[in-house]
Amino acid sequence: MSKKNIAILGSTGSIGIQALDVIAAHPDKFRAEVLTARQNADLLIEQALKFRPNAVVIADETQYEQVKSVLFDKGIKVFAGTRAMVEVAAWDSIDMVLAAIMGFAGLAPTLSAIESGTPVALANKETLVVAGDIVMAAARKKNVPVIPVDSEHAAIFQCLQGEEANKVEKVILTASGGPFLGKKPNFLINVKKDHALQHPNWSMGAKITIDSATLMNKGLEMIEARWLFGLQPDQIEVVVHPQSIIHSMVQFVDGSMKAQMGLPDMKLPIQYAMGYPERLANDFPRFSFKNYPSLTFEQPDTKTFRNLAIAIEALRKGGNAACIMNAANEEVVHAFLRNRIGFLQMTEVIEETLVKVPHIQVPTLHDYYESDTAAREHAASLINAIVI
Repeated sequence: MSKKNIAILGSTGSIGIQALDVIAAHPDKFRAEVLTARQNADLLIEQALKFRPNAVVIADETQYEQVKSVLFDKGIKVFAGTRAMVEVAAWDSIDMVLAAIMGFAGLAPTLSAIESGTPVALANKETLVVAGDIVMAAARKKNVPVIPVDSEHAAIFQCLQGEEANKVEKVILTASGGPFLGKKPNFLINVKKDHALQHPNWSMGAKITIDSATLMNKGLEMIEARWLFGLQPDQIEVVVHPQSIIHSMVQFVDGSMKAQMGLPDMKLPIQYAMGYPERLANDFPRFSFKNYPSLTFEQPDTKTFRNLAIAIEALRKGGNAACIMNAANEEVVHAFLRNRIGFLQMTEVIEETLVKVPHIQVPTLHDYYESDTAAREHAASLINAIVI
């Protein structure tokens, strides 16, 4: 395997930081070619000084001078603004783009990478939730690999290796259940962000951790799986697996199943995606059955955690429904993290936004952008009216 130049879009987030750990562990395999951040200029500078990329991008243009003043005389190009993120993703010096920008903001640079013919390691599920039909069509047209980084989709991807001639009956996404597994609405009504951010198994960013607590994350993953693997909605199931050892499963038409297992550590799927098709040796902790004498499974409680039911309905409805849902969800999670909305009220805002924003069955890329804006505006108006 020759050394790969990696562009990490979102290098200061949880996935980006762990990806740089993987690069540091395999300097003969990977080089950080481009690093980008939304607004964490201090950490971006620290990363750039350590990894010496060709270029960095800070999306927040007000921090451009700060970043440039430190890095410019180090031979590192410095750019600012969201447009710059889109442009650097298409550089021909890049062998792989790790798309780890949180939320809808990851769509444009990911599409840019695909249109330029660059393989994508996809850690931004919202890109496919919002416009999966357009993104995967572009990937097929350009013959660009899209390798999933989400642990569940990485598991499915691995289970499908060598099975190209065999038909999939269904995929089963595993969910930890989050910190409130087994809780009921009378408990959840009083939940605050500090409690919701305490995930029992995974160390993740704030937004995805809240999505895990509401089970919205699993709904987003169902929609992502639909586009990544060319599945129909009824071929995708969710099962709660509190130990997070089996990361997902594939059932084939003969009834046999394959599962991918391992300790809950995001570095493993990150390394797999970056090194694909080669598996790289590492010193990560190993799973042992003696430490997990019992692996359990149960059905998700969609009556209590209605976000998963909402996402399943959006998956079945198609069109721009998932785009609307995602935009509203990003707004309510942002508000919840700032104590402006209650835990259960997040679901109520998402439901009402889906009702109010017009459904488009066959949207264009422009329609997706318009739907995202409309949904955010409506959700924000509902949040502003809430008194907690």
